[in-house]
Amino acid sequence: MRVFSAASRDFSDPAVMKADSIHLPFQTPIAARVRGIASAAVRLVAHAFPSQCALCGNLSQELLCDGCDAQYWNEPRMRCATCALPLAASTMRRPREDVRAHCATCLEAPPAFNDTLALADYRAPLDTLAVELKFRARLAVGELFARHLHALFEDSGLPVPDVIVPMPLSRARLVSRGYNQAWAIARPLARMMRVRSDASIVARVRHTSAQSRLDQETRRRNVADAFAVSGDVRGLHVGVIDDVMTSGATLDALARTLKCSGARRVSNFVALRTPQD
Repeated sequence: MRVFSAASRDFSDPAVMKADSIHLPFQTPIAARVRGIASAAVRLVAHAFPSQCALCGNLSQELLCDGCDAQYWNEPRMRCATCALPLAASTMRRPREDVRAHCATCLEAPPAFNDTLALADYRAPLDTLAVELKFRARLAVGELFARHLHALFEDSGLPVPDVIVPMPLSRARLVSRGYNQAWAIARPLARMMRVRSDASIVARVRHTSAQSRLDQETRRRNVADAFAVSGDVRGLHVGVIDDVMTSGATLDALARTLKCSGARRVSNFVALRTPQD
């Protein structure tokens, strides 16, 4: 049985330092108590002075008002169990050994990952939440995404991952942005699942161009050999967290790297999925 400890991790790495900024092993009890009091004060102020819903602008003590929170996360559409693209009746396929529905593309040319759960399409108004998280450091959006991803996972029937990892950023992008938006989702989601989360298992060893500006084939070439595994994933079911899944090329490249390092299964948990229409 392998034992994973914080002592084995390199805290000089900015990605790890950012990831573990809340629960550092050398944090003193006094500092922890001060942090707890400060957090309680922030919550008290938030409830005393309600802010606006991030989507509709109505007064709300939460990031989203009750109406928006109920409306936008309950889409009835079925998605491919592998890539999470929406499925129409004409494109749905069910292999004999799998009760889940899949798209024809994933059955004919399966990606390296096994499963994908997505909350909704990357469309207005939900796309504004992803922008707030990714470019404006509104980290509370990460907690919101995590809460709904956990609810979706609970209803999915998927096995619990052994470890949760965020889609890594290159060092240059992490320094530029100051944080990894996928880690803002991964940490609370792992806590809700009661599994280990680790931002140091995988790294992006090559800085890549933004995928959104590239066509499908260029995207595949862009992320080829972009990742490296530094932790022991042999025999593990790895859950990969990302904010937005566009073509799936980046997640496929990461899953391929994980499986080449011995991962048994790779499941993606993404907040929003870009539709292909």
